[in-house]
Amino acid sequence: MDKFMKAAIEEAEKGVEEGGIPIGSVLVHKDRIIGRGHNRRVQSGSVVLHGEMDALENAGRQSCSVYRECVLYTTLSPCAMCTGGVLLYKIPKVVIGENQTLMGEEELLRSRGVVVEVLQEPSCIQIMATFTKQHPELWNEDTGK
Repeated sequence: MDKFMKAAIEEAEKGVEEGGIPIGSVLVHKDRIIGRGHNRRVQSGSVVLHGEMDALENAGRQSCSVYRECVLYTTLSPCAMCTGGVLLYKIPKVVIGENQTLMGEEELLRSRGVVVEVLQEPSCIQIMATFTKQHPELWNEDTGK
C-alpha cells in the first residue's frame, strides 16, 4: 500500500479511537506530508471538520504555488464541501481510498481537470462498513441525511 494512503488510514483510525467518524486525509507536497487530519465533527462539535478540511487546516496557510503541486489523499470519496476546497486551491490530484460507501463529487473534480484515482482499498471499505453499521445516526448526520 502507498505510504500516503497508509497515513490517511491511520488518521481515519484516530477518528474511530476518538469516538468520531473514520475518514482520514493527508495533503502531500513534493513527497512530504504537509497536513494531516481526520473527521473531527463529533469530537469538536464542528460542522466543517471533515477529514480533508482538517488536513487542509492543519497544513496551515500555504502559497497558491504549493497547493498547485499537492496531492490530497483521502480514505473516502470527497463530498461537495471538500471538493470545493480542492477546486478553490487548485489541488491537481486526489487519491481516494474508496467510493463504495459514498460516491462524492468525483465527476466535478474530473470536469475541472483534477486527476482522480480511486483505489478501492479493502481496509478503507472495511472501516466504513463497520462504522456505518454500528453508527448509522452519525453517518447520516455527517452526510446530511
